[in-house]
Amino acid sequence: MVASKPVSRTDQPQLSQGRIWLILSGLLLGMLISSLDQTIVATALPTIAGELHGLSHLSWVVTAYLLASTASTPLWGKLGDLYGRKRFFQAAIVIFLIGSVLCGIAGSRGGLIIFRAVQGIGGGGLIVGSQSIIADVVSPRERGQYQGIFGAVFGVTSVIGPLLGGFFVDNLTWRWVFYINLPIGVVALIVTGVVLPKSTNTVQHVIDYLGAALLAAAATCLILLTSLGGTTFAWASAPIYGLGVGGVVLIIAFLLVERRAAEPVLPLHLFTNRVFAASSAIGFVIGFAMFGAITYLPQYLQVVQGVGPTASGLKLLPMMAGVLLTSIGSGQLISRTGRYKIFPIFGTAITAVGLFLLSRLNVDTPAWESSIGMFVLGVGIGSVMQVLVIAVQNAVDYSDLGVATSGATFFRSIGGSFGTAIFGAIFANTLTGNVAHYLAGVPLPPGFSPEAGADPAVLAKLPPAVHTGFIEAYAASIRTVFLVAVPFAVVAFGITWLLKEVPLRITTSSSDPAETYAPTAMPAFRTSLQEMQRAIDVLTGRENQRQLYRRLAQRADLPLSAESCWLLYRLIDISKPTAAGVSATLGLPRDWLDDHLGQLSDEALITRDSPSEDATIRATTAGDQAVQRLLQARRDALAGLLQGWSPDDHAELEQLIGKLADELLADGGQLLHDARLSRDASS
Repeated sequence: MVASKPVSRTDQPQLSQGRIWLILSGLLLGMLISSLDQTIVATALPTIAGELHGLSHLSWVVTAYLLASTASTPLWGKLGDLYGRKRFFQAAIVIFLIGSVLCGIAGSRGGLIIFRAVQGIGGGGLIVGSQSIIADVVSPRERGQYQGIFGAVFGVTSVIGPLLGGFFVDNLTWRWVFYINLPIGVVALIVTGVVLPKSTNTVQHVIDYLGAALLAAAATCLILLTSLGGTTFAWASAPIYGLGVGGVVLIIAFLLVERRAAEPVLPLHLFTNRVFAASSAIGFVIGFAMFGAITYLPQYLQVVQGVGPTASGLKLLPMMAGVLLTSIGSGQLISRTGRYKIFPIFGTAITAVGLFLLSRLNVDTPAWESSIGMFVLGVGIGSVMQVLVIAVQNAVDYSDLGVATSGATFFRSIGGSFGTAIFGAIFANTLTGNVAHYLAGVPLPPGFSPEAGADPAVLAKLPPAVHTGFIEAYAASIRTVFLVAVPFAVVAFGITWLLKEVPLRITTSSSDPAETYAPTAMPAFRTSLQEMQRAIDVLTGRENQRQLYRRLAQRADLPLSAESCWLLYRLIDISKPTAAGVSATLGLPRDWLDDHLGQLSDEALITRDSPSEDATIRATTAGDQAVQRLLQARRDALAGLLQGWSPDDHAELEQLIGKLADELLADGGQLLHDARLSRDASS
């Protein structure tokens, strides 16, 4: 064959399907433990608070993990690009496991909070690494289905996390919430060490270490201020003043650093874009509401209603069902209709209604009523999440696509950190006053301190008067938490009207499975090129190969079947191809191959040296021209997906389109599968 190939596929690892699934299993295990730890702790928190006497700082067990994982994620992604993803993915597993062991043996609330931050640092690397590595080992057409598996893992862990946490508390100890990570993580470490190929492609980055550190420090100061003020320290105290001044100084320093950073972790010019600014604000509030609810609803169910930890996890299912229902449904509707603005307007309004319903929870509230409130809140949250990324991608230039997309989810994660901390501060402050009110004149048993918290099992053994007064105070405090959250949702509702609805590009209307099914996902922090490749991978993964090749044949003006088009293109990969060699190399049934070689020969696209089996198959001049027309048709089809982001204006996009066109044309997995089925049926 003499046809020239503009793009080489030799840099793509040629891995068997079995090895790909082994790699996938290791990556999924790593992602599983990281995503699980965002929600598994929720139903164990009342017991942890009682044992470690940490009710006033209960929320920091969740906040520390969220904050550390969110802040570390962009660094993990860029370090993996620079030095190879395998080593940093394994380093993230090790850090995560060390944090898990330390959390399991923690003997104080302060130690547990610090060790949760260690866990979070490793968790950020697990999430970004697992989503990045799969692109190194899987063909473009297959990546969409694998991304769907990763997204499904996120969705499943969001649901089973509270259930699993409750099960461990009921049947073992809350420390197994962390110990469970050890066997899973060790298996993931072994599997990835054995089967994961070393990265061959690296991307040069200037890592904004200082910007990331300043952002994390500023957020920590502000969260500490809101959670410690009025509980551990008086509002008019030196520590609170110090945290306030420190937060302001760190924010100013961050803004100055980001203005000069070569690759800022959060480019400031994005905030001049009205859609990005509005989406970030909405995402912050949604994260605020969701993680706050996940943290404090188990408190209500276990302490006030007296259900066990496992049962409280089950009772959270209506909220997660609402989230998954509308996050998946809204993504599908947006893809079909191209309209997206109505969903955040509807979602934030419903979120406000859900929070209001939860603010009416009382000691004697029936289960069906609390379930409705949770479901309504979930429906509202799920209606918003998908839209934020879509709106942002439509509103920014291609050069900002990566940072703007990650920024949209970044603010949702930061909102979760603030939400759990601020909800915790409100709860702790109001509980003190409510306990004094409901237990006025009631003698407390020795060793019982309402402000320090108590194990639900211990609370059940209190004298009736103390128990009744305490759960009344607890319920009143939780009602206040949700009532205070309502105005935040109303503000988000107002902001949604600022979102500008523009016609959707095909690429931005393609739902990322990791976002669709992952209500608690961390930001991915992909580059613009990686984000574009992800979108195209999702779209091409939905293509029907037979119909695709028929369309390409029409565009290239070739009177060929889909199978013959694919075969013609694949022949250029084989040096001095013969019928027997092509059959062995591509795994083709001989009768199928002979039929389509005959069609190519009849159209004068190939010729053979002789009629023998060992004759070399060669392309004619017409065959070479047909291959180039097929490749150009495939390039044009991919370029059409960009809709406004012209490859001519961005060299990296032009290279991506050329590479993907070559890889996707060579992929005939569906056609081969059909051919083998046909052969097996006939035999």
